[in-house]
Amino acid sequence: MRMVFRWFGEQNDTVTLDQIRQIPGVEGIVWALHDIPVGEIWPKERIQELQTLAEHHGLHIEVVESVNIHEDIKLGLPSRDQYIANYKQTIKHLGEAGVKVICYNFMPIFDWLRTDLHHPLPDGSNSLFYEYSRIENIDPFELVMQIQSNSALTMPGWEPERLAHLTELFEAYQGFTEEDLWRNVQYFLDEIIPVAEANGIQMAIHPDDPPWSIFGLPRIIRNQENIRRFLSLSDSPSHGITLCTGSLGANPDNDIIGMVHEFAERIPFTHIRNVKVEPNGDFQETSHRTQDGSVDIAGVVEAYHEEGFTGYCRPDHGRHLWDEQCRPGYGLYDRALGIMYLWGLWDAHALRNPKSLAAAQQRKEDTV
Repeated sequence: MRMVFRWFGEQNDTVTLDQIRQIPGVEGIVWALHDIPVGEIWPKERIQELQTLAEHHGLHIEVVESVNIHEDIKLGLPSRDQYIANYKQTIKHLGEAGVKVICYNFMPIFDWLRTDLHHPLPDGSNSLFYEYSRIENIDPFELVMQIQSNSALTMPGWEPERLAHLTELFEAYQGFTEEDLWRNVQYFLDEIIPVAEANGIQMAIHPDDPPWSIFGLPRIIRNQENIRRFLSLSDSPSHGITLCTGSLGANPDNDIIGMVHEFAERIPFTHIRNVKVEPNGDFQETSHRTQDGSVDIAGVVEAYHEEGFTGYCRPDHGRHLWDEQCRPGYGLYDRALGIMYLWGLWDAHALRNPKSLAAAQQRKEDTV
């Protein structure tokens, strides 16, 4: 398991590279050029600038999250070919810089969705919260205004240039079905996976967050069956998933440990976080500790260890602790605590059975 930490860039993150490098076991940052509009090519010189900065702090840039997909690609419009051509060029530029994984998603209009970015927890901290019944009744425009007003920093997946055309986007998705989305993701993969493979990059799709339809929009990466179908669209080693325990864990029916075992060979990147799911469908993000939420984090880490996981891992959204002023979900303190919890679980398995990881890796090699 290779530990990395999401970072949004200078002047766009309250966490510094000097702080990240002090977290035990963290070897790289998970990054993106957040100021580049979706659909445009990422310039080589900008990538190189960030690479130089990260390496100056002893960190690599091998994981990108994310090169977002233009809505015209998801909708299958004639203009998608130009946006896909731009995407291919960005893949090439990233490959030249040594990037190994690109995490992306294929969710229409909205990326992750929450109703409260600072919901209180009993211990006095606060975190991201999803109120199920409110989403059923809220106007999406009202929600956008609420999200955008909650932070002076950019919010990943909530690009202003996309949200400025919300009315037109909802009109474009009228009558759009899950099968339409499946056809369009297949078209996209057929075009970009060969380029990713030629450049030594694994494309790793992120599950829908939350893993169900919102505002009548289709979502297709929601459960084990969906992921199985998605992975069947290409047998390339560059075609994989970002297994996110928090996104999938919002639905208690999802067997995340089973997914780790079934899809281990196709998981180059994982997000590990915990959520507390209520019977009415509400969920709130908690500490990474297993007992604090509904996801068996200890079991997930054990499954990864048994499978000889050598991919990248990052602690996902954390609570806001000790009066830290930070981007919602992305402070320093709770994510650093989460890393140490994950390392503790991992190291405990290694100490109990020091040969298990080597044996699992050998099994993987024997099946290739």
